[in-house]
Amino acid sequence: MSIADRLPASTRGRTLALAGAAGAWILAYWINGWVWDRLLHDVAGLRADARPTETIRFFCYDTVKIALLLAGIIFVVTVLRSYMSIERTRALLGGRREGVGNVMAAGLGVITPFCSCSAVPAFIGFVAAGVPIGVTLSFLIASPLVNEIAIGLLFTLFGWRITALYIVAGLSVAVVAGWTLGRLGVQKWVEPFVFETRLGGQVIDSTAGLTFAQRLQMGAEEVTTILRKIWPYLLVGIGLGAVIHGWAPADFFTSHAGGGNAFGVLLAVAVGVPLYSNAAGVMPLVQAMYEKGLPMGTLLAFMMSVVALSLPEMILLRRVLKPQLLAAFVAVVATGIVAVGYLFNLILV
Repeated sequence: MSIADRLPASTRGRTLALAGAAGAWILAYWINGWVWDRLLHDVAGLRADARPTETIRFFCYDTVKIALLLAGIIFVVTVLRSYMSIERTRALLGGRREGVGNVMAAGLGVITPFCSCSAVPAFIGFVAAGVPIGVTLSFLIASPLVNEIAIGLLFTLFGWRITALYIVAGLSVAVVAGWTLGRLGVQKWVEPFVFETRLGGQVIDSTAGLTFAQRLQMGAEEVTTILRKIWPYLLVGIGLGAVIHGWAPADFFTSHAGGGNAFGVLLAVAVGVPLYSNAAGVMPLVQAMYEKGLPMGTLLAFMMSVVALSLPEMILLRRVLKPQLLAAFVAVVATGIVAVGYLFNLILV
């Protein structure tokens, strides 16, 4: 007799249903790209290398991917946080441990290869679980900014010195920016619904004594509630990202952001923020502009701004952050990136 057969019928049914849902989620995430390739290239007959096809595929693929990430992460985090009160979580990660928490969150971000938009679901889950906002922002910054793909590509293209400087700079921006925002007391600028715990459509004060079935119900309801609130922002953000995906202003940078321009780093960050890509996607552009003689500090500032402060990410975050916190987040992170760019240009002469 299997373990599943030894379980009570009601528990066995829930276990099988949960396993089936997890399997369906994994399958959908795994075949997402393949499905859109077949539909667009084989069924619709669109050329794979055509710009409109790339735009359509980017929109379809990222919409499904981020929706799946939202659903999966919010469900798991909601069920887990039902076992741990917000007060207990804050006591564990807040106060005098906040600086350590920022470092730990930034380190966690390094090993999670999310783009800026994909990191938003985890951000929502952490905030909802009661993790201090500053600590959570360190994760949100570090996850797209410093990851193993960027590290591997930088090491291959530019060697260990540039790679080490990039890692140190990226983690420093994430830790310092998150700590600074946390000390400013910006938690009041998070939308209230993120902190609410609901069951059966009603806000509940405590999750103590809930059955496992009720905790699963809470997770499913949280997914539905948050997706309903943010789906327009999700579509608009990814749509903008799809339109500007792959834009490569190499000639523009060569003419206006060269080593002779004292404002080159500022210009690089200003141009990089509206773009939407991950570190792997922007690296070929960085290499091409480096070969044309652009300073490494300017190029790294550009790459950091693209992967850590994308416009689509800002649109998604606006649904969970009030304008004051969103503006503070952009200002603090952009200031850190600009400082890193100028510092690197001084060091790497």
